[in-house]
Amino acid sequence: MPPRMLPEPTPETQHFWDGTRNGELLLQRCKETGEAYFPPRPFCPKTGSRNVEVFKASGRGTLHSYVINHRPRPDMGTEPYAIAVVKLEEGPKMMTNIVNCPQTPEALVLDMPVEVVFEKMSDTITLPFFQPAKA
Repeated sequence: MPPRMLPEPTPETQHFWDGTRNGELLLQRCKETGEAYFPPRPFCPKTGSRNVEVFKASGRGTLHSYVINHRPRPDMGTEPYAIAVVKLEEGPKMMTNIVNCPQTPEALVLDMPVEVVFEKMSDTITLPFFQPAKA
């Protein structure tokens, strides 16, 4: 199986990938409004302000939406997998995969609590995935 396609960090996203490699989900927040945002960028998407800061997120959220992909991808295996949008506790939404649970509508309940898990893919890229939160 070919390796999974991986993102390429840019100067604007390097902090995020450094965080995932260290087991931390790093977000950015506008210092003027206090609102967190994702994906990473050097300015607040609402105000355009460059007065932003990086902070460690809780890694918790809820399953906002998903689709179960049944079409095999050479770099993802042959099993169905959930492509999901998770609403992070801090407010932003993040596209990801749901892991460590059956990939069925019965197991993937909307609004269920989820938590981040990290999977090292290479020496430079560790991907954040989400799994059902432990009780």
